[in-house]
Amino acid sequence: MNIEIKKSQKPVKYEDALSFMEKRLIEIDQNKSNDLIWILEHNEIYTAGKAYKEDEIIDKSITIFKTNRGGKITYHGPGQLICYFVVDLKKRKKDIRKFISIIEKTIIETLKYYQINTFPDKDNIGVWYDDKTQIKKIAAIGVRVSKWIAYHGFSININNDLEKYSAIIPCGISDKGVTNLKNIKDQNYDGIKDMLVENFISNLKSLNV
Repeated sequence: MNIEIKKSQKPVKYEDALSFMEKRLIEIDQNKSNDLIWILEHNEIYTAGKAYKEDEIIDKSITIFKTNRGGKITYHGPGQLICYFVVDLKKRKKDIRKFISIIEKTIIETLKYYQINTFPDKDNIGVWYDDKTQIKKIAAIGVRVSKWIAYHGFSININNDLEKYSAIIPCGISDKGVTNLKNIKDQNYDGIKDMLVENFISNLKSLNV
């Protein structure tokens, strides 16, 4: 199956990204366009999924952009790698749980190349790292499915400002922390985008029918 790979060099406005994905979803449903994997970065923004609660906003002065994805509140900003997708599950196995596990596997495999061992959590969606003092989230996942087309995506913290998370209870989880790759291991992550895309495309093949 053909997948368009899109890589944006400049930060993309959250609203523009959302509109682009929703337009692509309609085109895919009408067999007018290919699936999409899109690597980008956002300027600073807090977004809330459909499951968020008001008491998860600690700093009431921040602006929250309410979105239709799954999950709760998270932060996006410079130094964070975003991978959005629009993937037609009608042409693959219609298995949302398997699709989420493919995303987790893609992130875990990619980080393992950089000698960083991470893991999923069956109770809390995302990818996690244990720094021996606390279990911390390194990657957040938020997916919505419409007409059996999965979209939105996931984010990996590379060298973003972790202080920004103190304004919220990230993903509604108060007993775990948040970290980034530079904190875990200060090394060059320049090749991570290409590797992530390669692993994602390879792992998606397990959904082929």
